[in-house]
Amino acid sequence: MRKISQCVQSGNETVDAYQTIDAINEAGFDGVFIQWYDKDWTPSQQERLDYCRKQGLEIVFAHLGYSHINDIWLEGEVGERVTEEYIKNLDECKENGIDLVVMHLSSKKEPPQPNELGVKRFQRIVDYAEKLGIRIAIENTRKRGYLEYVFDRITNKNLGFCFDSGHYHCHFKDELDWERFRGRIWAVHLHDNDGSDDQHLLPFDGTLNWEKTMDKLKEYGYTGPVTLESCYRYDYLKEDVKKFYKESFSRGKVIREMLDN
Repeated sequence: MRKISQCVQSGNETVDAYQTIDAINEAGFDGVFIQWYDKDWTPSQQERLDYCRKQGLEIVFAHLGYSHINDIWLEGEVGERVTEEYIKNLDECKENGIDLVVMHLSSKKEPPQPNELGVKRFQRIVDYAEKLGIRIAIENTRKRGYLEYVFDRITNKNLGFCFDSGHYHCHFKDELDWERFRGRIWAVHLHDNDGSDDQHLLPFDGTLNWEKTMDKLKEYGYTGPVTLESCYRYDYLKEDVKKFYKESFSRGKVIREMLDN
């Protein structure tokens, strides 16, 4: 049976990371993905990872940071430093037994145009990951064109795709060149919105057509876990965090039925 996992969300309000992890574990999730953002968090990203494993939660992948990802497309030393930071992150993931990471290709509304310099740097990152036995799944984010640009130029077998349903709905308007990623969808971020912004609502609380979208994931070969990216904020704060994650898990089971039937 397909497993169900959840993000250890740094954007949760009113609760800390340990409370989040406890609620995820109590709700019945099989695993989590960790935000590996190199931020000065308390508890740290390493402490979060260790606590998840102590609770028996599988680490399905690490999501690498993206606050400086636009610099990778720019001339100069800053772009080189960002590249080296990702190399360091890969070493850390290897040391922690994590063999799949998710990355963005851009951030914000007006990133630099994709170019050969950025591809050269991404190639270094992908090549290094391949030597470590780590796969990289690139996420569909705010801007179109970056995925195609990179996938047309980097052909390593350890480069795949992370499908984000929220970005697909509000930024891509439910359009994607699915055929390009056939058999290469290695990770998912499943959440909902009303089409106006990336709200990280629970599945079925927004306007995404879940049945149609899950049919696409099945058709193009996604076989991994149901991985939710739920965020405890907005009106959800009216209920206890444990109840919130129990409801999230319940909706994950509905999605699992869609994918497995």
